Parts: sequence; structure tokens; C-alpha cells
Amino acid sequence: MNISRRRFLRTTAAGLLSTTLVTSKSRVHAAEAPAFEIQEIKLIARHPGIYYGWPTVGIHPETHELFVVASAREAHVCPFGRVDLFRSKDLGKSWTWPQTLYDGPTDDRDSGILVTRKGTLLVTTFTENGYINILNDELKRRQEGQAPEFSDEQLERWLAVKARMTDEERRKEVGSWMLRSTDNGINWSARYATPFNSPHGPFECSDGRLLYPGREFNQPEHVMGVAESTDDGATWNVLSIIPPREGEQAGFYHELHGVEAADGTIVVQIRNHNERNGGETLQTESADGGKTWSEIHSIGVWGHPSHLLRLADDRLVMTYGYRREGMGNRARVSSDNGKTWSEPMTISDDARITDVGYPSTVQLPDGTLLTVWYENMGTTCLRMATWKLN
Repeated sequence: MNISRRRFLRTTAAGLLSTTLVTSKSRVHAAEAPAFEIQEIKLIARHPGIYYGWPTVGIHPETHELFVVASAREAHVCPFGRVDLFRSKDLGKSWTWPQTLYDGPTDDRDSGILVTRKGTLLVTTFTENGYINILNDELKRRQEGQAPEFSDEQLERWLAVKARMTDEERRKEVGSWMLRSTDNGINWSARYATPFNSPHGPFECSDGRLLYPGREFNQPEHVMGVAESTDDGATWNVLSIIPPREGEQAGFYHELHGVEAADGTIVVQIRNHNERNGGETLQTESADGGKTWSEIHSIGVWGHPSHLLRLADDRLVMTYGYRREGMGNRARVSSDNGKTWSEPMTISDDARITDVGYPSTVQLPDGTLLTVWYENMGTTCLRMATWKLN
């Protein structure tokens, strides 16, 4: 049984928050894409019966060990979600068998990772109970004599998971979480709450601060904002609120990610499901370290969600999912600190269905880029590409 992510994310908004805005104009001019070369596309993990979704890749600043976290589960929405970690000590040539970092009593979804300059590993996830509605629909179908969509064995397993907790206990499990390791992932903290959530997690600024743009989780206002950590991810506080565009609903913005550009501008991109620029990645900027934000605006990019990376030469790269003809993953480059973005570069275009994307990217020591995403290839798996950018 499956359910689309768009249906899972669809919500309504209540209330609008305002804050001081940095003035900005919409900039959609696209420069010519730089020359690039896809070197290799291959699998990281494809295990029958396991749906791997929404991964993020990180790289250790000294050892260059690679880390990929992903949600491992039975289906897009189910009660079995957990957070798995894969490692590569040879720059992506081979990957370890996954280690489960977190598996709560209900559905743990998405997974972001940041490896800070100190070598601390921060892994993000969120917990939801969306499977309950699917389970109730199946029970109703059977009660009304309709054809079931679950096998008897699947229904038994889902009911057994539901029986772990009462409704009230399940509600208390819902939230946005972080795990932290200071010994290269050998030992991990207990989960702790973060003010906001987004699939790819936080990013690091040049002054050592960590910023985490995202959505307030499971609250009726659906507030977007940025959390800040000044102690390497151990604690988080709300730094600022990002207001929606006038007349739009905050509940139709999702899945933010950010980066600090070379000139100090903080660039945050947002998945948009409002009617205006629907299906696009939108953008906002801050010129004061994340305290205030420009009006959210179009950058002329259809597709989502995005991941942002600052390269060694100070260019910015955004990678994002593309679910039209030629489905797969695309990238664009900015040479002006996020003011404008290039025409798209195709990383992959062979996806069979729209269950694909959520790419994230790191730069290897020799300048090669490594991008990781998930894709339904009969079994929903993790894939990666290495590519060169001129």
C-alpha cells in the first residue's frame, strides 16, 4: 500500500507571522549551464522488501569518510520507518551494510546528516503516524465488504504495530528529532527535539554557527523559521521566522535547505505547493546572518526539494528532484552567491515513476561531486552519481 508524498504533506495553514524583511526582487534570469561530465551512476543499496527513501550524504572534513542516512521502511507511508546509516571509506567506491541509528515504536521518516568542521555527526528525522489513516481505511473496506488492498499478513503486521501504544502514547511520539555523535558515529546520543524540521537537516556557517531552516512540526500555524546552534548542535534555539508571501499559506511551503554564500548571504530554498509558482523551488535570502529574510521569490526552477552546497571555488550548487519527462535529478550552479542560477544540468533521467529524487551532494577532495538520491526501480533503492563540473 502506498501514498503520495504530496498527499502526506498537504495541510492547511492558520495565521501568518511577520518579521523585518530584507528587500529583494525576484531574479529568474538563467545563465548558460557550465560544462559538466557524469562519470558514474551506481547503486548504494537495493535490498528486496526494503523501501529506502529521502537520503542525505555528508563527508568528514579530515578523513573524507562518506556517510549516507536514509529512511528504511516497507512503503512510502507505513509503520516501520527507521533511520539507517551507510558509510564509505573509499570515496563512494564501496559502502557498508547499513547500521540502524534510530527505530522508534512508530513511523520515523526522512533523514538528514551534517558533519561539522569539528567532526560531529548530526542526524535528523521526524516521527509521524500517517499510517493510521491508511490502516483505518483498510479496516473500513473490509467491514463494508469491499475488496481489501492489504493481504491478511500485512494487515496483521500493521495491527501489531498499532497495538504497541495507545492513541495518546502515539501522539506523544510525534515530533522532530536530532541524534548526535562525537566519536565518528560509534556512539549516539538519545534523540532530542529541534524547533524545526526539514529533510536534509542543518548547515554550518563560517563563524561556526549551525543553522537549521525548516517547518515547525505538527503545529496548526505551520510556521517556517530558522533554528540556531552555537554549541556544535548540542542545543537549538529559534533564531528567526520566515514569513510566507502575501496571500499565501505557510502550510503549502515545505522542505527547506540552506547554505552560506561566500559574501555572507544566507540562501534558503523552499519547496512550494501554493498555486503561484506551484511545484517550484522558491528562495529567500538573509544579509544579517539569518535574523531577517527577503520576500520569498521565484528563481525559475521547477522541481523540488533542493539541497544546497558551496563549492571550494565559492560557487553554489543546488541539486533537486525532477518529476516530469526525463524524470530524475537535476543541478544548477550560481556564480553570484545565489542571485541567479544557471540552466539545468541533468544528473539522471531514467526514473520509471515519480517516486524519485531528494538528491543531496558533497564535494570530494579532488573536486568531484557526489550526489545521492532515492529511486523506485521495482525496489526503492539508493543511487549515487559522481560528476565533474567545469
